[in-house]
Amino acid sequence: MWAVCKKELRQFFSNLTGYIAIIVFLLLNGLLLFIFPDTNILDFGYATLNKFFELAPWILLLLIPAITMRSFSEEFRTGTFEILRTTPVSQWKIISGKYLASTIVVVIALLPTIIYFISVQRLSAQAGVDVGASIGSYIGLFFLAGVFVAIGICCSSFTNNAVVAFIAAAFFCFLIYSGFNAVSRIPAFAAGADYYIEMLGIDFHYGSISRGVIDSRDVIYFLSIIFFFLLLTNYKLAKR
Repeated sequence: MWAVCKKELRQFFSNLTGYIAIIVFLLLNGLLLFIFPDTNILDFGYATLNKFFELAPWILLLLIPAITMRSFSEEFRTGTFEILRTTPVSQWKIISGKYLASTIVVVIALLPTIIYFISVQRLSAQAGVDVGASIGSYIGLFFLAGVFVAIGICCSSFTNNAVVAFIAAAFFCFLIYSGFNAVSRIPAFAAGADYYIEMLGIDFHYGSISRGVIDSRDVIYFLSIIFFFLLLTNYKLAKR
């Protein structure tokens, strides 16, 4: 698994694509949070990072599919997947190695955003940022990114076209993140089913963890979704 992970990391950072993806993520966050007037957190009048945790999932929704789109599709296109299968590494370890490598890249992209927390904390005149809620939001963001990575790798295992993998991953990430929330607002489900439909979406559980309370139900939900998409990836690869 570690050999596959290191191979993926070397491949990702061997050209400018990896660096550009991370730089664009940080640059876009910085512009939205500190420059653009509608989302500028400096104009709110109080210390908060809520706007960052609201915007970050939407940016990750595009960033992570760009990171994962070549995971398996490039292997299929170049014919190296057959070579990879001949190595003494199980299929689950191959999937786990690719998943871990993509997750590490996302974590590398998220780590510099701690500067936002430090900056707002230093600029605040009174109590500062809610530390507990911020830690909970970062944990929620990490789980959300883990789900997006699993979806991206799964979509990449269905095609040898990286662009198709990117579009499919972005669509399914969007669907699972906000689709259930949108469906729950249909008047036909207002009798009580709306709550349970909303619970199926990532947004519900991400918002729950972002309040600073780590509920085991939310953690189990994220881990279950990750395992489901990795299991689906394993099933698809086994059929090849």
